[in-house]
Amino acid sequence: MIADDPHLELRLASSERDLRAAQRLRYRVFVEELGGDGDMVDHPARLERDEFDTICDHLLLIDRRRDAGALEDVVGVYRLLPGDRAAHAGRFYCDSEYDLGPLRSSGRRLLELGRSCVHPDFRGGSAVFLLWSGLADYVLAQGIELLFGVASFHGTDVEALAQPLSYLHAFHLAPEDLRVRARPCHAQRMDLVPAGSVDRRAAMLTMPPLIKAYLRLGGFVGEGAWVDHAFNTTDVCLLLDTARMSTRHRDFYARRAVTVE
Repeated sequence: MIADDPHLELRLASSERDLRAAQRLRYRVFVEELGGDGDMVDHPARLERDEFDTICDHLLLIDRRRDAGALEDVVGVYRLLPGDRAAHAGRFYCDSEYDLGPLRSSGRRLLELGRSCVHPDFRGGSAVFLLWSGLADYVLAQGIELLFGVASFHGTDVEALAQPLSYLHAFHLAPEDLRVRARPCHAQRMDLVPAGSVDRRAAMLTMPPLIKAYLRLGGFVGEGAWVDHAFNTTDVCLLLDTARMSTRHRDFYARRAVTVE
């Protein structure tokens, strides 16, 4: 898929080089910018990677003006793990943080989203919209019914995140039949402020753009946050049920009914 900008291309990774370029961008964002780390992070090569990379699809936004040889041409990434591949592998990435039993028992086609990031030079423009457009194509092509994944607040000081976490819990909690719950080892209650005292404006000012995008599409969150000290983040599990989307949101997906190449 070619974006409106002739210099930008949106497609799935098709080679080891593509994957390494995605991992290079992830390293810049998650390690260098946000202070994360992990057992498989390759600091000398500046690659953020883990054991799920080889079984996932990787949606890439590529700027053809940038240096492909130096792995610098990928400026946006979304990692996609369909439910059938996760079943073959034995688990989703989110299984380490959340009890996904309600999703598995739903009997519906699942897609886990992860490692979403955009190069700093491309934030605030069309990059996020282009990635969501490519995701919509993928969802339609695969017949996906439930999308989910962890999204992160920077830092592990939950008191500093009391307003946005409480806002999500009070106004965007998933319905009981899909309500995944944070595993106890690093779980954190989200209802830190009484619902009547939540300051929506303050909450939205500190809400990451990715979470706002899910909420605009009718998304909701699981029960409890998960504090990830290795990645220096506080995670929430976001869910999007295509059957519960409003007509306006479904129309957005319908307009994107083009198979990702």
